[in-house]
Amino acid sequence: MNSNSTDEQLIRNLIQTWIDASAAGNLETVLDLMTEDAVFLLPGQPPLRGRPAFAARSQGNSGLGISGTAEIQEIEIHGDFAWCWNQLRLSITPEDASTIYRSGPVFTVFRREGDGRWRLHRDANLLTVEPVDS
Repeated sequence: MNSNSTDEQLIRNLIQTWIDASAAGNLETVLDLMTEDAVFLLPGQPPLRGRPAFAARSQGNSGLGISGTAEIQEIEIHGDFAWCWNQLRLSITPEDASTIYRSGPVFTVFRREGDGRWRLHRDANLLTVEPVDS
């Protein structure tokens, strides 16, 4: 396996670990998968900057059942940076309400850190609520 295919697999594993840790409510693992200065771009909201801001926002997610799938469309690796776009689908179930489905494209930039690990560095999440079938 060449270096790029090894790195591509590491990035695929990171994405799956993120999904699994989110489903398990394991915020500590999710935080370790991002750079300290990560930035998240979400529709209609100001940028979410850094691990502390992400952690604070995620505190409001306790009690939610979250699961998801990512259909990776493309991964490109250039030195210590890589980008990926995928089609993400999430189901979010509050404790006392019906499940909400969100889906759409996500564009992510990863950075290889000094410890050799890939981490999410920038993320543009374009998920929207799926219409409810009547």
